[in-house]
Amino acid sequence: METILSSKQAIALEDKYGAHNYHPLPVVLAKGEGVFLWDVEGKKYYDFLSAYSAVNQGHCHPRILEALISQASTLTLTSRAFHNNVLGPFEEYLTTYFGFDKVLPMNTGAEGVETAIKITRKWGYEKKGIAENKAKIVVAENNFHGRTTTIISFSNDSNARKNFGPFTKGFIKIPYDDIDALQEALKDPEVVGFLVEPIQGEAGVYTPAEDYMRRAKEICLEKNVLLIADEIQTGIARTGSLLAVCGNCTCKGHCERQSSYTKPDVLILGKAISGGFYPVSAVLADNEIMNVIKPGQHGSTFGGNPLGVKVAMAALEVVKDENLAQNARKLGAIFRDRMKVLVEKSDLVKLVRGRGLLNAVVINDSEDSSTAWDICVALKDNGLLAKPTHGNIIRFAPPLVMTEDQIHDCCDIIEKTILAFKK
Repeated sequence: METILSSKQAIALEDKYGAHNYHPLPVVLAKGEGVFLWDVEGKKYYDFLSAYSAVNQGHCHPRILEALISQASTLTLTSRAFHNNVLGPFEEYLTTYFGFDKVLPMNTGAEGVETAIKITRKWGYEKKGIAENKAKIVVAENNFHGRTTTIISFSNDSNARKNFGPFTKGFIKIPYDDIDALQEALKDPEVVGFLVEPIQGEAGVYTPAEDYMRRAKEICLEKNVLLIADEIQTGIARTGSLLAVCGNCTCKGHCERQSSYTKPDVLILGKAISGGFYPVSAVLADNEIMNVIKPGQHGSTFGGNPLGVKVAMAALEVVKDENLAQNARKLGAIFRDRMKVLVEKSDLVKLVRGRGLLNAVVINDSEDSSTAWDICVALKDNGLLAKPTHGNIIRFAPPLVMTEDQIHDCCDIIEKTILAFKK
């Protein structure tokens, strides 16, 4: 018989038996549906984190659930030692959906980034002619691409790096949203790639200049360097377009506008590609790049498994059929307008920034203060779940199935909480 735990008991068990590698908000969730979550005591909350944008389609979406159950009852895993009857259709579907020749499927976002790094380096040696072990990849300061040993080697988050060395070489860090710095870095003939987030989510939804990705692509093309877009958090309609590199419109026919798409050479996807049901990530590139990978050089037992790819296809169909990019664009504008009014009303809120339904409010306090955390606890008490990042920034990213009435209701909760908050 299942033991019914209180929130206090569940938190105590995690504290005793689990590694302390996260600092969760003090809420224990037991159920999700659409834009809502319920804790073990039955209290209902608006979800304004969406599992770090993995649940763009909303919690327990019935169409994705149906695909999961159907495939789970038939075949879940074969490994890549054999072919299966789902992987090929998935690869055709995904490459057509995003406009690339080939895809290499993996599981987690960090695996996707590691995969892209390996592909880019191998391309550099075999296609660009860089001497082996000399390839360099340019990255942006304040990036967040994961927490594997290689990835933290080019992080400047001291908490993620301290006592985890020695670190992997071959990375050059430049300021984010700085085209001149990129131009200078790419003068190095051993540079093979530029790995970048179109919007830096973990850094506080830092949104660059509108033409940043377009100009970055132009420079990379001029220097024969691959532009690698990490769209793990920003992709799948989150920013009001299918991909954040689309600028202010969607691409590939998933929207009424198709004017400003900047196609990266390597695209990394994860999180919402499977709607929060199953870990799926993918790296997409055209043949000239992807064909450098040969049998035995990269892979995963679970990468491209029948269950994961079936779920991913259903999740992407939901994005298209329910016009989630357009909804994110419309509701995001409403949210930022409401928050700008709050900035005028409260000295506690410094500014709001973002695109689509990936937004952040900067709290008028120091990064080492607990104010943003304390506000998030107060928001929880008022029925809305959000989480601070970088000390004084609160990220707001609800599921994209939210309605206009619901976004106004949530803005009311945020305004009420901020205006009543006492430091």
